[in-house]
Amino acid sequence: MENQLFFSAASAWEIAIKYRIGKLPLPEPPEQFVPARLNRDGILSLPVEDRHALAVSELPLYHDDPFDHLLIAQARIEKYLLVTHDEKILRYDVETLRA
Repeated sequence: MENQLFFSAASAWEIAIKYRIGKLPLPEPPEQFVPARLNRDGILSLPVEDRHALAVSELPLYHDDPFDHLLIAQARIEKYLLVTHDEKILRYDVETLRA
């Protein structure tokens, strides 16, 4: 069985912000770096929909990262496995794979 990987627009937004403020060095600007890696690895983009954003209101406040909240909401709604290294995300009611 083959799995499909998805990359959330929320992660693209976070990468762009961290790059702009100097917290994420990349070998090229994110608008080139991210699409090239997605294409190379066959990863599909996952857009942020209203229902994803609105579902954030249902999450407990185990931590205050708005990007993570959106990723958790997307994973719950779409029934996707969320790959993470963030220990705080493991407290949420979402299927995870520790990276």
